[in-house]
Amino acid sequence: MTQNQRTDGTPTEPSADPDGPPGDAPARGADDGATADGASSDRNKKERVLHTRVPAVLEAELKRFADSLRIPVSNLVRTMLEDALAVADRASGRVEEELRSVAARVNDERERLRRVMPRADPMEAVYGFQPLVMNVHSACAKCRVALAPGADANLGLSDRPGPRVFVCPSCLPGRKSPSANKGDRNE
Repeated sequence: MTQNQRTDGTPTEPSADPDGPPGDAPARGADDGATADGASSDRNKKERVLHTRVPAVLEAELKRFADSLRIPVSNLVRTMLEDALAVADRASGRVEEELRSVAARVNDERERLRRVMPRADPMEAVYGFQPLVMNVHSACAKCRVALAPGADANLGLSDRPGPRVFVCPSCLPGRKSPSANKGDRNE
């Protein structure tokens, strides 16, 4: 078979499109989608020839199936491709809808669990505090007051992994007086 022959041996016309491959010209016939005055009709879908390689077994099955339906192989392949794309489009739409539904249910369940579960004390694992001046926006772990850049705050120090704990000065646990600390030591 030469480059300008179809699989059934009939010759193809060279491409009218200089950018397209040879044999990729629109199908020509009595009804090319234009009316006698040159205007386009409603059926102005330009049909293009699409070449593809298929295994010999698939070609034989397609020809056998087309013969049993008494239609050309090209019509059978076109119809099968259109149907496959329509099914895939409907399926992807259903999948997208199902994913949105699942995401909404997960979000609802997360919110329900947040309301039901007791909030863990963010200070539980903190063994000390380091005073600092904030350089990022954050919030106090105790009272949730905003801590803007430039605000005085305290960084909670912990050996456990997890998010950083910032505490505003008013929520900082009280300190013992220096005289009380002297009594605790064995001198």
